[in-house]
Amino acid sequence: MSKKSSPAWDFVQLAGAVADLRRDQYRILLTVGVLLDVLVERGLITREELENRTSMLDDELETLIDASLRPMG
Repeated sequence: MSKKSSPAWDFVQLAGAVADLRRDQYRILLTVGVLLDVLVERGLITREELENRTSMLDDELETLIDASLRPMG
């Protein structure tokens, strides 16, 4: 016997899943931030190098996204 879920219950479950994702994203960003701070404090990389690499990667990803949205042909 199959049981249909109500749209309201589906919404509650979706809201819970989004909340879990936000919490996970926060923890990941916090961990990455701490790791970057440690790398800078230990002199393994400078803030300028981080900013340059971040900008370069962002530009590359933007180019790839733009290309996928507007394929040549």
